[in-house]
Amino acid sequence: MSMPQGSRTSSLLQKIQFLFRPLETLDNWHQEYGDTFRVLENELPAIIYFSSPEAIQRIFTADPEYLSSTQKSNVTKLLLGENSIIFLTDQHHQRQRRLLLPPFHSERMREYSQIICAITEEVISQWHPGKFFVVHSVMREISLRVILSVVFGLQAGNYYNQLRQMLSSLFETFDHPLSSILLLFLPVFQKDLETWSLQTNLMRQIQQINQVVYALIAERRLQDNPSTKDILSMLIEARDESGESMANIELRDSLLTLIFAGYETTASAISWALYWSHYLPEVQEKLLSELNPLIPARDKSEVARLPYLSAVCSETLRLYPIALNAFARVVQKPMEILGYQLEPETIVNVSIYLAHQREEVYHEPKSFKPERFLERQFSPYEYLPFGGGNRRCIGAALAQLEIKLVLATILSRLQLALITPRPIKPIRQGLIMMPPKFEMVVTGVR
Repeated sequence: MSMPQGSRTSSLLQKIQFLFRPLETLDNWHQEYGDTFRVLENELPAIIYFSSPEAIQRIFTADPEYLSSTQKSNVTKLLLGENSIIFLTDQHHQRQRRLLLPPFHSERMREYSQIICAITEEVISQWHPGKFFVVHSVMREISLRVILSVVFGLQAGNYYNQLRQMLSSLFETFDHPLSSILLLFLPVFQKDLETWSLQTNLMRQIQQINQVVYALIAERRLQDNPSTKDILSMLIEARDESGESMANIELRDSLLTLIFAGYETTASAISWALYWSHYLPEVQEKLLSELNPLIPARDKSEVARLPYLSAVCSETLRLYPIALNAFARVVQKPMEILGYQLEPETIVNVSIYLAHQREEVYHEPKSFKPERFLERQFSPYEYLPFGGGNRRCIGAALAQLEIKLVLATILSRLQLALITPRPIKPIRQGLIMMPPKFEMVVTGVR
């Protein structure tokens, strides 16, 4: 077989469908063409979607000489920098990944756990019965504070205030759906970046953030024995096999990558977890039953190991994964996947969403059922909310820890209710999917 079937509608119509109704479009394509299909059939290079565990395993374990990562967004490169692990390939990618790993080792998680819980408790400490709040806005605030503390080692002061204001302002740029689509999906706007006012504003904001980040790096380098063990300090200390450390620009690009990978994504996942734990009362009841004996636990990482809490967070990431696809790969040498002969330049996409919707893997896949993660363990080719292979999200462990601990801390401190308990579906925000805005109210304090 040379090429799988796909939609014969115009490329423009397919793009519009995928931009505005991505989940429904993927479901329709999968229902009509099966596990493997081609999109934008009239355009080259060919773009192929895969979602079966067999194909995903083949893709995630393929030698880089056959499949390499392809990330070509001008805007993303402007934001994160050319030294971001997202854009690096071959030995450069391997080196950067090894340098980035130490801050995410299990022994670091215990300290991060205390920070996450303390920040969450501080944010909700002033809430009282009758307090209304927009869930996603509060989760964003918690996520940003965690980033400033865990990534930069900041809790207060000028750097903290500047970065908090600048990052909040930067992410607001992406809040308007039209701005998000124009920035990330329409190449016509990426060919003349200098003359586009929105793009110019974005560049100005990035330059301001760069000034603060570089000042922080310079100050931290002067400290012989930093008092904090935040990610920035650990990356400054990191050395590769030849004893070389990261250059300032590599540090900057790594820090911005961690921010963008962990801010909106984590806030959205926590929002979904709060929604499901209140939309389905039986889920909240089981969570509280499990949490109650451990509420006073000093070791917060112990809370993160609770089985039902872990299952709820896993099911949250399964049902509506924040990223619809894993990082795209491009064929370097002729290769075969599931009988399809793929030529060089073919773009290979793993659909995380469709992989998580397989009826033969997940019974009643459209339903929120945390118990499925207690009944069996899924392979990394069946469950892949953070991608896979050598491109799996490096901050996955920290993101999962934050989702669990923020959810557990809020549930153990407050009684909440949805203002409008109704079904909701994700909306697109640039490259990610997030819950629509919904409100909750504090009904009591535990």
